Amino acid sequence: MIEAAREKLNEQSEVVGASAIYRTEPWKMDSDQWFFNQVVEVETPMDARKLLSYILEVERSLGRDRDGEPTEGYTSRTIDIDILYFDDEVIDDDQLTIPHPRLQERRFALAPMVELAPSLLHPVLKQSQFELLRNCPDQSFLELI
Repeated sequence: MIEAAREKLNEQSEVVGASAIYRTEPWKMDSDQWFFNQVVEVETPMDARKLLSYILEVERSLGRDRDGEPTEGYTSRTIDIDILYFDDEVIDDDQLTIPHPRLQERRFALAPMVELAPSLLHPVLKQSQFELLRNCPDQSFLELI
């Protein structure tokens, strides 16, 4: 799924960097299924909202059915693509929040982010990815694949 998602992103943008893939335990949910996570850097001609729209299209094409998901909490899914950052933009509206609002709480996103851009500053928190990971309260298990 991760490879298929990267290929589909490359159809409308260019994946210019990718972290290793990490196997991670479920975060804030009861599930026996573990997850695979990767952060990619994408260069795109789209603005953030158009990119989000395209990402939702990619998720649907890979079998994600958001209509069948609970409205609260987290559940297993075939694919979940988030926009963590979009340059140094700060966006907060009903449909899109950038930087990702829970990034600093998620070790499974910060570890691969540090691999790609350890000194990248969070435009709101004014901390590097390395600092965010060091201060992250999440101590869930990560396994480098």
